[in-house]
Amino acid sequence: MGPGMEAADIAVVVLYFILVLVIGCLAMWKSNRSTVSGYFLAGRSMTWIVIGASLFVSNIGSEHFIGLAGSGAASGFAVGAWEFNALLLLQLLGWVFIPVYIHSGVFTMPEYLSKRYGGNRLKVYFASLSVLLYIFTKLSVDLYAGALFIQESLGWNLYLSIVLLISMTALLTVTGGLVAVLYTDALQAVLMIGGALTLTIISLIKVGGLEGVRTKYMQAVPNVSAIIATGNFTYSPSCRIEPKPNSLRILRGPLDEDIPWPGFILGQTPASIWYWCADQVIVQRVLAAKNISHAKCSTLMAGFLKILPMFVIVIPGMISRILFADEIACIGPEHCMAVCGSQAGCSNIAYPRLVMAVMPVGLRGLMMAVMIAALMSDLDSIFNSASTIFTLDIYQTVRKTAPQRELLIVGRMFVVFMVGISIAWVPVIIEMQGGQTYLYIQEVAGYLTPPIAALFLLGVFWKRCNEKGAFWGGMTGFTLGTIRLILAFTYRQPRCDQPDTRPAFIVHIHYMYVAASLFWISGLVAVVVSLLTSPPDEEQVRTTTVWGLRNIEMVPVKDREQIYRLTQKSHYNGDGGLRKEMPQDVRNQGCQDGADIKLLVSSTDHDPATPSTETSPANTPAERFGNGKMEIRAEEGCRANGETNKCVRLLDWFCGYKEGLPSAQQTLAQDEKGVIAEMLYEPPRVKLLLNVGLLCVCSVGVFMFVYFSL
Repeated sequence: MGPGMEAADIAVVVLYFILVLVIGCLAMWKSNRSTVSGYFLAGRSMTWIVIGASLFVSNIGSEHFIGLAGSGAASGFAVGAWEFNALLLLQLLGWVFIPVYIHSGVFTMPEYLSKRYGGNRLKVYFASLSVLLYIFTKLSVDLYAGALFIQESLGWNLYLSIVLLISMTALLTVTGGLVAVLYTDALQAVLMIGGALTLTIISLIKVGGLEGVRTKYMQAVPNVSAIIATGNFTYSPSCRIEPKPNSLRILRGPLDEDIPWPGFILGQTPASIWYWCADQVIVQRVLAAKNISHAKCSTLMAGFLKILPMFVIVIPGMISRILFADEIACIGPEHCMAVCGSQAGCSNIAYPRLVMAVMPVGLRGLMMAVMIAALMSDLDSIFNSASTIFTLDIYQTVRKTAPQRELLIVGRMFVVFMVGISIAWVPVIIEMQGGQTYLYIQEVAGYLTPPIAALFLLGVFWKRCNEKGAFWGGMTGFTLGTIRLILAFTYRQPRCDQPDTRPAFIVHIHYMYVAASLFWISGLVAVVVSLLTSPPDEEQVRTTTVWGLRNIEMVPVKDREQIYRLTQKSHYNGDGGLRKEMPQDVRNQGCQDGADIKLLVSSTDHDPATPSTETSPANTPAERFGNGKMEIRAEEGCRANGETNKCVRLLDWFCGYKEGLPSAQQTLAQDEKGVIAEMLYEPPRVKLLLNVGLLCVCSVGVFMFVYFSL
């Protein structure tokens, strides 16, 4: 192994931790985290720069630095196809899905399924599946990848490192909510891109630029004779040590073992649609935007940033193989075990090995901070999004009348529960590491998520699809995918020096073709069952499809007072201020799963010409709603007049809950349709500029596919 971390490197890492904690604490004090919307959606007040950076950093976790670079070392450019595909699918999110989500007024993706199709079956199924995917694919792989980098660079105790990192991440997320996550992501994006670009430039100079990579990678073969002479190792010709002939192409032939182009387009793309357009981690960030213009601009920014991983992660992984072929391309199971502790291969150590060997003192600490940033960003994204899904879509289904205080505490406590599960899962991660961390995620997702993608696409584009069709289509795909996943884990790939005795349908049928079959079978079942049963109610499709967007009149913010009806009806709630009346049907529609939830805005948002009564500090509601944005509070009864227990006060402070909410019923200060119309409004010049940006980013994505496939 190369040189270890020195004092200057450790100092950089410590400085990074201090910066992150300071930013997280500032966000914690300033953010509107004592409301469900404030904690989970950052009050819908984020700008496109913050969201775009958060989208990029939330996706590029430690598993990308370890997995993408490792796959680049093992098979060349191929793995970069996922990044260029994401560049295009992000625009599908911004231009198609996000307008529908805003129009339907949902917080979470399971909630959208429930509102679109009705009932709770689909919502609970999707919420449970999402939480399981977060814990056993994203969390597990992130922890393994981060621990591997720490082991390579510092030699710290594995479990101590994981416990410290995951505890700091959980503390940041629990106390600050989505605002803390978004603002720390912005800092981490700068660190990540800057450090990775520095490593790429230094590495490219060492190998003679991009052309040097193309030439020398195909010659990066380990010295078998020297390796056998230095240790008690054996070499079997069945263990591939030469780079694959088509390593310098992204999309390959239909029978290729890495990326067959028909399977990627028809099978991998639906699985990616689930991640980029229907996964809570991604969508929750875009829903925090001020309006649709900021949401679209954030996906454009993230799309351009997705060009970088090919150059700052995949290509450095290929350079690592060029410089360390005798270690990265180990010649057999015994040699691999001696080098990296895994019989399946050592490609996963490509990126950390390159960092420790190439980067000078001080910059090694910067890259260590980048890896910690990637790990913490991914973890805090998963913690926040998983707690959102569990609280609003699973717990609230059981406890329909749970007050807001209870929801906020349950959300934080679920994060603590996930921390415990994650740490307990570490031994399993070590056993199942192999050499396939990134492809492991893609394969598991390929077996479980295509049916979900089919349900979301049908729900958004086809008004005739109903709950029965969606449920049985999803269950059919889930059953078939689960069976195939169990078979994949039962018949595991043998060591390279042993014969492959697995059934032919497992050896020769690529998982992307299985994913394609699951997607189309699920969609077909959903269509057939929907046509054979009664159509959905008009209310279910009014705001939950792209066709419903044509019926809403979008208005600019300056016309707000022209679209709202001011009533002189005063409801005493502790401040005596005027409120605009909320119709009963809208009030009922605004409730989530039967919970009595109220939509409020600042009392300063009334007509300036209308007199109002000033409030005294003693009677002021606990939380003022900034920027005139709509926030959500659960109605609670008056609490006891006695002194609150100190432990309860501490818990309330930690969870961001403030007592003193008025017991009288609050009324809606803005009409829901007006708020949605305002959020969906795009000024003509901004809309033109965004569409030009859309054309540019899609053109760049197609060009990258063509350039790296020729």
